[in-house]
Amino acid sequence: MLNTSFDWNGAREPYILATENDTLNGASMLFLKLLTNRAQMFADVRTCWSGDGVRRVTGYELEGHAKEADGFIHLINSGACCLDACAEARDGSGKPVIKPFWEMSKEDVDACLKATTWCEADLGYFRGGGYSSRFETKCEMPMTMIRLNIIKGIGPVVQIAEGWSVELPKEVSDVIWKRTDYTWPCTWFAPRTTPAGVFKSAYDVMNNWGANHGAISYGHVGADVISLCSMLRIPVCMHNVPEETIFRPACWNAYGMDKEGQDFRACAAYGPLYK
Repeated sequence: MLNTSFDWNGAREPYILATENDTLNGASMLFLKLLTNRAQMFADVRTCWSGDGVRRVTGYELEGHAKEADGFIHLINSGACCLDACAEARDGSGKPVIKPFWEMSKEDVDACLKATTWCEADLGYFRGGGYSSRFETKCEMPMTMIRLNIIKGIGPVVQIAEGWSVELPKEVSDVIWKRTDYTWPCTWFAPRTTPAGVFKSAYDVMNNWGANHGAISYGHVGADVISLCSMLRIPVCMHNVPEETIFRPACWNAYGMDKEGQDFRACAAYGPLYK
């Protein structure tokens, strides 16, 4: 509830809460919240399902963005995800959205709560018991997943993966969901892919992800994250943001012709903005 845009008193600004003592994911969530003014998802980057894997266990042929990525990543965690991620709020044209908190109506709040159940905790994970929120993101909407990592010899670096949530048929979703904890919030995520490299497929994205957690925001906001990182002197080591949308200071151009190496060299030369 702390990460959500409302509580028992109605709509309010979401807090930032990272579970499992993951302060780096908490900082990632904070970056996204300050950039977007929206509630953020905390999720395990849990498993990757390829098109072949989905076909083998369910007989279903992937479609749309999931087919383009030859699979999807299962984003799931034990209740630290904002309830907004059920995507039951609607914008002016009726499309699913995660809204800034001040735009949340009573109807949006009621719809999110109706889509959420509260499951008894799995005692294998939670010896003390309790409850977990449970919902599924049943729509396709733009999303950006980021992760702040600390690398020996370098310091902080950021990874960015823009993509979309994926809606699966209920019978397909249930079969796959039950391969992990069925009582946790569930989002299927297909990253935007490229012909080669670390974004060639959903599997390649997960294989190159720096940790088992990610911070996920509504919308394609990777370009804003890259600009923020340049201001903070944090190099971006992995992203799939279209080059024409990226803005970094012009002085970055003096540090070579390859954009990624340029970013690392400029951030090292200028040093961190805060120490």
